[in-house]
Amino acid sequence: MELIEFLNTKDCYAANAGAELKEVRDGYARAEMTVTDAHLNAGGVCQGGALFTLADLALAAVMNSRGMLTFSVESNISFLKSAFSGDVLIAEAVEIQNHHKLPYCEVKIFNQHGELICVLTGIGYRKNRSLL
Repeated sequence: MELIEFLNTKDCYAANAGAELKEVRDGYARAEMTVTDAHLNAGGVCQGGALFTLADLALAAVMNSRGMLTFSVESNISFLKSAFSGDVLIAEAVEIQNHHKLPYCEVKIFNQHGELICVLTGIGYRKNRSLL
């Protein structure tokens, strides 16, 4: 089983939120999610947890793209623009530092118009075993 299929199948929380990986390769991952009314907070915009879930799925994919089991140990997110019901969100994750134990990655989420919605940075802990 490939990483993209594995994570899309096994990350039940992300799948239930509507987040789906579209591309994964060494040092890069892309995930997408369409904002629905179920993602909205009381202010009528996409809830931060939904954005974090999409970013976290892309983060998990990029951190594990080298084949070794890697867990996120720290993530920071900055919300820059609101997303609304109907928006198609694209999360692009890149590995900034491919450290053998502590990879550092960045995820940017854009809407369908190319507007930057939020940025997440994360540090992982890479185990000495294969994910798959």
